[in-house]
Amino acid sequence: MNKQKILLVDDEPQNLQLLRQILKDDYELVFAKSGEDALKQVLSHHPDLILLDVMMAGMDGHEVCRRIKADNRSNRIPVIFITAMVDEDDEAKGFELGAVDYITKPIRPSVVKVRVRTHLALSDQQRACQQRVEQQHEALLNTRLHSLQMLGKAAEFKDNETGLHVLRMSNYSHLLAQAYGWNEEACTLMLHAAPMHDIGKIGTPDRILGKPAKLDQDEWIIMKQHAEIGAQIIGDYAKGSDLFEMARIIALTHHEKWNGTGYPHGLSGENIPVAGRIVAIADVFDALTSQRPYKAAWPIERAVALLKEEAGQHFDPVLVELFIGILPEVVEIHERWLE
Repeated sequence: MNKQKILLVDDEPQNLQLLRQILKDDYELVFAKSGEDALKQVLSHHPDLILLDVMMAGMDGHEVCRRIKADNRSNRIPVIFITAMVDEDDEAKGFELGAVDYITKPIRPSVVKVRVRTHLALSDQQRACQQRVEQQHEALLNTRLHSLQMLGKAAEFKDNETGLHVLRMSNYSHLLAQAYGWNEEACTLMLHAAPMHDIGKIGTPDRILGKPAKLDQDEWIIMKQHAEIGAQIIGDYAKGSDLFEMARIIALTHHEKWNGTGYPHGLSGENIPVAGRIVAIADVFDALTSQRPYKAAWPIERAVALLKEEAGQHFDPVLVELFIGILPEVVEIHERWLE
């Protein structure tokens, strides 16, 4: 069984030697003689616990603790201060910085052993609880994702678009979200939410979806309702779920236009959620470059020319420029999943 690892930090060698004698039989030990060295050792050794002297030359223990707790890579490591100070304000400051306990000098071996053992056990328990929470969160996310995928599959049976369309356009959307600067978690949500953009077509009559000719005015009014229908279908489940909420926003807003002439609410410019603006470009680009029963696929160059022409009219001009900037990756996706 691997021993738990403890980082001992003190600028006095005799103090480190004393701690070593107390703990060496039960734990793997790492040593640091300064605050700067301690921060390096934390990231290179990932200790299970840190015993940290407060009064050190240069960077003191309080500052070391503050930096440890400010770093996502180390902020869950429990820190126990070792100090000769017994002032109540000093203790309060240490706890505010995130320390879990204090050991006062002169050091008593029995106290050190008990405090170390207790906080390692508490840390193990907390880590196990966190793992269970993360597993439950992942299971919940997977359940929601599968629900969206089932809805998407149902929509495919209603529409004349293929599953490859939603595969391509969702990947285009993912690339564009990355180019826009979204973090990876948000980009992954985009990848999974974008296929729901036309889920509302489940509520559109087949005579309209399948009409081989141009829709008349009354039929077009009914067709445009799919954006709000999609938002309503997803909306009951969106509360508390980032994935469902993004899918709802996309379904509702991906037919809005930058100049305010889109539907269903005639939003314009930055009043249109970014997710809707991203999917608008991805959806139209794929529709143009894909073959349909009523049209041939456009060449990439012609579709790009239309995006440029409609920048500032139909589409967000900044996003159009970003999309053109990632065109090689877009073309790769287009060719990978041809009809």
